[in-house]
Amino acid sequence: MTTLKQAWEHEQQQQQQIQLVTNTSNNNMSYSGSQIEDNINSNNNINKDEETSIVALNVFRAREEEIEKKKLEVREKVTAQLGRVEEEIKRLAGIRHELESLADPKRKEVTTVRKRIDTLNKELKPLEKLYQKKEKEYKDALEAFNQKNKEKSGLVSRLMELVGESERVRMKRLEELGKNIDSLC
Repeated sequence: MTTLKQAWEHEQQQQQQIQLVTNTSNNNMSYSGSQIEDNINSNNNINKDEETSIVALNVFRAREEEIEKKKLEVREKVTAQLGRVEEEIKRLAGIRHELESLADPKRKEVTTVRKRIDTLNKELKPLEKLYQKKEKEYKDALEAFNQKNKEKSGLVSRLMELVGESERVRMKRLEELGKNIDSLC
């Protein structure tokens, strides 16, 4: 089989020969016997060349059809692959959406709880200061109370001692007076 380039070159040669024959026939209207035979032989060669070019053209067309078929097959495979890829993209997008929807409610709850904690922390700070102030006041008051109570206990003890001593002194004095009265009588 001839290659496409060879078939094209052959077709070009045939066209040049046909052009040459037509030019020659127009210029020379009279043919000699040998010229006619040469022209017939040349025409036979041209017919063989035409057949060769037709065969080459048919081969070329067959190859073009084969190439087109392969292009269609490849295009169909690519289209099928793209379809599968698009399906995978849709499936992955669905999975991503599900993941985001699962994460969203928890994220909202966490955010709400964190905000509430922050608010409570802000409220607790002044309360803690107030508590510490009140606790200090309480401790100071308790210490003062305990000190006064201790002082009172000390005074009560002293009072009891004084009262006890006073009673003894008075009793002693009464006894002395009672003895003095007894001695006078």
